[in-house]
Amino acid sequence: MTPIFSDKNSNTKLNEMREKEAEDLAQILSKKYSLPYLNLSTIAIDLDALKTVPEQMARKAKLVIFEKTGKKLNVGTLSPGFELTQNVLKDLEQNGYKITLFMVSEISLEKTWKKYSEVPEFIEVTKGIIDVSPEKLEEFIEKAGTLENLKSMFDEITTTKKNRRTSEILEIILAGAVGSDASDIHIEPQENQVRLRFRLDGVLHDIFNFDFKIFRLLLSRIKLVSGLKLNIHDRGQDGRFSIHIEKTEVEVRTSVIPGSYGETIVMRILNPKSISVPLEELGIEENLLKRLLIEIQKPNGMLLTTGPTGSGKTTTLYGFLRKIYSSDIKVITLEDPIEYHLKGITQTQVEEEKGYTFAEGLRSILRQDPDVIMVGEIRDLETARIAMNAALTGHFVLSTLHTNDAAGTIPRIIDLGVNPNIIAPAINVTMAQRLVRKLCDDCKEKIAATAEQIKIIEKVLASFPKGLTFVPKVKPLEIWRSKGCSKCNNIGYKGRIGIFEAIIVDENIEKLILQKPNETDIWKEAQKQGILNMQQDGVLKVLNGTTSLNELQRVVEL
Repeated sequence: MTPIFSDKNSNTKLNEMREKEAEDLAQILSKKYSLPYLNLSTIAIDLDALKTVPEQMARKAKLVIFEKTGKKLNVGTLSPGFELTQNVLKDLEQNGYKITLFMVSEISLEKTWKKYSEVPEFIEVTKGIIDVSPEKLEEFIEKAGTLENLKSMFDEITTTKKNRRTSEILEIILAGAVGSDASDIHIEPQENQVRLRFRLDGVLHDIFNFDFKIFRLLLSRIKLVSGLKLNIHDRGQDGRFSIHIEKTEVEVRTSVIPGSYGETIVMRILNPKSISVPLEELGIEENLLKRLLIEIQKPNGMLLTTGPTGSGKTTTLYGFLRKIYSSDIKVITLEDPIEYHLKGITQTQVEEEKGYTFAEGLRSILRQDPDVIMVGEIRDLETARIAMNAALTGHFVLSTLHTNDAAGTIPRIIDLGVNPNIIAPAINVTMAQRLVRKLCDDCKEKIAATAEQIKIIEKVLASFPKGLTFVPKVKPLEIWRSKGCSKCNNIGYKGRIGIFEAIIVDENIEKLILQKPNETDIWKEAQKQGILNMQQDGVLKVLNGTTSLNELQRVVEL
């Protein structure tokens, strides 16, 4: 059989070879000029940035401005030593621009110059911190409304023939996340497509799947606005950016790591409204709250709260700080990183690469004459010792620790190497907490408990401390379940609330600490205080319709 040759296929193959040769040459030249290499064909081009230098001048100077954030410009060049290139760059610098230069190929530069035809007429818009229009964000938030609306918007924006700017796609993702109160945005390349997920009330939900062409453009855009390096793909990077929404600055933390099918992106949304919950509305049981309010007013000592990442520890500590703060005391925090800004409070951030660790930072803070100190986390013996000594010398210290429950706090600190003789008088309270999703008030419904559910609940009720007047005695036993409606995006849950436990370090607990006790010994003694543990607190919230038994079992072992 005579082989049939296609001119079209041959031309395509030839063009691919030419492009590869051009990119290989650009990579070689990048090493010669000590500049990072970039393939402009694989990234999003900011059409507004192109306007910084007119097309005719850009072509003569053999460069292109492909990204602009405020006064920061990312510039691709074919020949950094070319006289006209240097002249244009000097003019830009004299106008106050800060330039980051990339080595690019002639072919990718030509493709980018063609995008000048897509540049819209210049319109002055209000800029956000990341060059995003706040008006558009608010419009998208209003349109998104529900997850179904959001999915429709993504479907429309990714399938329409109209050319869409990558920045607009990112705006819709951010607006949808903020509008639905998502805490995290996950963009995850799979084998054949890319998955977008939002974490809502601690649980991940699939939002949309899209193709790799859009993903590559989004990845470049997110890296650029987050201050990450575009040409690094084989190791993790962390960055951040901020947006303005309704006169509120929302910070977004970006994490990018390499994966099997491409780089995975997670953007954590730090919305100030999520930590502005009053202490009384966090879910702390009334009896425990009264005792905690007494403890945090003491002039010295330590309060430790424990729980896994994402269990609301920071929100609880900020709630305590807001309750404590007044104009006649000085409050300083040491955090890694500063997640939210609190008015009137001095907040500092750990920078380990510069030698400003928790231990070193705590030493510095003590020289500032504070009354109250919050240490983001106690991770090592040195930090623990300094914090304990601060609690013993006229300071009230709040911090977190990674243990499973309140009773495990003391053995954990002893394991770090702190002398029990210091621990006993230093600590006032140890707490533990988790977050459970709240049933949607608009659609939750009451149901009769099954035999298995009754068995679980009655077992927990039987373990309650003796003499408590608020222990419910409900027969026949009824509980609540999630149903789903438009108000909760058909999830059945809306918002989260804490379940808590605490141990007050009284005289009996102090004596026990000196004997280096285990968790069982501490719980046995703590039961005399009449404070509920997390299982008991959770069952109360199940019986009063705040959450469901299934949700409680997802979070704690019953």
